[in-house]
Amino acid sequence: MIKITTTITALIILLLNCAPSSNQETLQQLQLIEDKMALKTLVDEFSNLADVKDVEAQLLLFTEDAVVQSSSNGNMGSVFNGREEIGDAFSGFLANFETVYHINGQQTVEINGTNATGIAYCLVVLISENEGIREKRTMGVRYNDEYVKENNKWFIERRHSNFMWSETAPLN
Repeated sequence: MIKITTTITALIILLLNCAPSSNQETLQQLQLIEDKMALKTLVDEFSNLADVKDVEAQLLLFTEDAVVQSSSNGNMGSVFNGREEIGDAFSGFLANFETVYHINGQQTVEINGTNATGIAYCLVVLISENEGIREKRTMGVRYNDEYVKENNKWFIERRHSNFMWSETAPLN
């Protein structure tokens, strides 16, 4: 956090001294950059916490009344309302795997004040044992998110996890 803040402070000084736009415009541009960085960090933190199965910390990334829904191959799946239901679902799902590994890709966001929407892509690898055989399931996931900024911090308010494809193979 200190490194990001230092970088943003340096950008502010640079832009205030060099930019032809007004100080207000510069501050708005910097706020936009800071918000986009915070939203990227939020999505990455979600994945990092899933990988270590820290559902308790993961839930704090969501609003109290968050909604998480999932679909697979275009078919609507489960819907979970509020942190408790979401936590139960995440814990139950993650318990099926000895290893969970997320690789996040591109993310685009649209910010409108204290609300934002975003799309993030993720490759998820799950290792489990099935009838004595270790398996690797690889999935392509697209998250369609709605975010809200409360007390100067971004949270996930709604998440649609679209499991677009999945492949399972024995693990040697």
